[in-house]
Amino acid sequence: MAMAAFALVAAPGMSHAAADLDKALANPENWAAQAGDEYNQRYSKLTQITDKNVNKLQVAWTFSTGVLRGHEGSPLVIDGTMYLHSPFPNKVFAVDLDTQKILWKYEPKQDPAVIPQMCCDTVNRGLAFGDGKILLQQADSNLIALDAKSGKLVWSVKNGDPKLGAVNTNAPHVFKDKVITGISGGEWGVRGFLAAYNLKDGTPAWKGYSVGPDAEMLIDPAKTTTWADGKVTPVGKDSSLKTWKGDQWKIGGGTTWGWFSFDRALNQVFYGTGNPSTWNPSQRPGDNKWTMSIWSRDVDSGKVKWVYQMTPFDEWDFDGINEMILADIPVKGKPTKALVHFDRNGFGYTLDRTNGALLVAEKYDPVVNWATHVDMKSGRPQVVSKYSTAQNGPDVNTKGVCPAALGSKDQQPAAFNPKTGLFYIPTNHVCMDYEPFAVDYTAGQPYVGATLSMFPAPNSHGGMGNFTVWDAGAGKIVWSKPEKFSVWSGALTTAGDVLFYGTLEGYLKAVSLKDGKELWKFKTPSGIIGNVFSYQHKGKQYVGVFSGIGGWAGIGMAAGLEKDTDGLGAVGGYRELNQYTELGGSLTVFALGN
Repeated sequence: MAMAAFALVAAPGMSHAAADLDKALANPENWAAQAGDEYNQRYSKLTQITDKNVNKLQVAWTFSTGVLRGHEGSPLVIDGTMYLHSPFPNKVFAVDLDTQKILWKYEPKQDPAVIPQMCCDTVNRGLAFGDGKILLQQADSNLIALDAKSGKLVWSVKNGDPKLGAVNTNAPHVFKDKVITGISGGEWGVRGFLAAYNLKDGTPAWKGYSVGPDAEMLIDPAKTTTWADGKVTPVGKDSSLKTWKGDQWKIGGGTTWGWFSFDRALNQVFYGTGNPSTWNPSQRPGDNKWTMSIWSRDVDSGKVKWVYQMTPFDEWDFDGINEMILADIPVKGKPTKALVHFDRNGFGYTLDRTNGALLVAEKYDPVVNWATHVDMKSGRPQVVSKYSTAQNGPDVNTKGVCPAALGSKDQQPAAFNPKTGLFYIPTNHVCMDYEPFAVDYTAGQPYVGATLSMFPAPNSHGGMGNFTVWDAGAGKIVWSKPEKFSVWSGALTTAGDVLFYGTLEGYLKAVSLKDGKELWKFKTPSGIIGNVFSYQHKGKQYVGVFSGIGGWAGIGMAAGLEKDTDGLGAVGGYRELNQYTELGGSLTVFALGN
């Protein structure tokens, strides 16, 4: 069946939301989705833990997953049961919150040959819930639905071919009656896509590619719009094909392993696409559309409403998959249905999510140097020639590019607090040297074509991270708190006026929303790259986080790599980490002491 034809399966208006998910999301005592909501705000309405008493937090209970690789994402909490996941082999546990008893456990039998096909550790970003099912996107690309009560397999569908490098690290998301998932493998020349499966039985609903012919992207040249010449305008015919040399788009990247958000009123799912393949820009001249882009798709049909490319002709691996946070905020004084995105390229973007109009694009780390600014009329970053790896050419080491390829922020999700109207961003404060080289494509083999070295941003505080607070309506930093290492943990803000985040050394920190003043911290058993979450059970509020060093920043420790340029440059940059933490996968849950 032609992939574009998947769009015909689901007619608009025919789909119905999962009622149990709606009910679970409406109750702030649950944590029923990876961000706690469909807007990716990562905000808890619970008020028992406050900035006045957070210093009394104590460990309530802990849980070991039995897996030593990087633990990203967070558990789900639904009506007294917690659902936990692990990195490969992607175990799933259901735990009774009264007793911490394991109600059921699912451990898929996956081929270990998947492990070397995963570029930046064997992470998994979490589970989804809906229609009485727990959804798991396995590393081997199988999308699995488990009965939430028993753990029994309900359905399974294959989403990609791991032998070609098409593996999965993303969390699936349930929006209405669809399970939305993406694909990893941009470093293997995988052609990215977003796919929707019917929640009831796993049958394909639609699939929209990131690059290629209009029909396969589900783009209508006359109706799908983009930002150009200072206005929203139709993309026109062959908007992607025209920006690639020959058939390079067929191995063109644009993978979709990040987080997705959903606006029910607009019926649109929002997400980002990753880097073009290869990392050697000389082999793929052109803008390489629509890699490195923000997308708005109809959740029922997959049709693209609008698309905006942040980094045309990406020369630095500034992967664009970071989450889209939806918030209704004033932008330059005007009430706006906004989409806010903190891109790997170091710019914080604010767009009108109803039509994709570009409203704000400013640096959220002052050391960003590869571009001077984003031209607001064209939407294009203005590249500084000395940092252009394409201009300097293959086998030339372009030095001192800020940020590094892992970006001013990677997958670690930011948070929005509706009380303050501000955004809270875990960031990397890291720069790099980048040397591209010619590379041939071989199916199932890495297709990178660049050697990288990473180091802390020079002439700064000496550390590799900041926690930054951002005014997205004005495009300005409100305050920033330095950290020794990148902040690779997802943030949480609460109605109790507390901001939580984890550090690579393993500290869970609580700081003041007002100024970042540290209110409390606790050293967990391993470095934190998981996302902080909160729930309430039997009248008591809890805060929890996975610890388990790994991910791109911790790949040296997780995979036992030694050379500075290993791990796409991260091993040398984060070499000191092993003096502060050790491997281990566990959940630590905190509550106020009696």
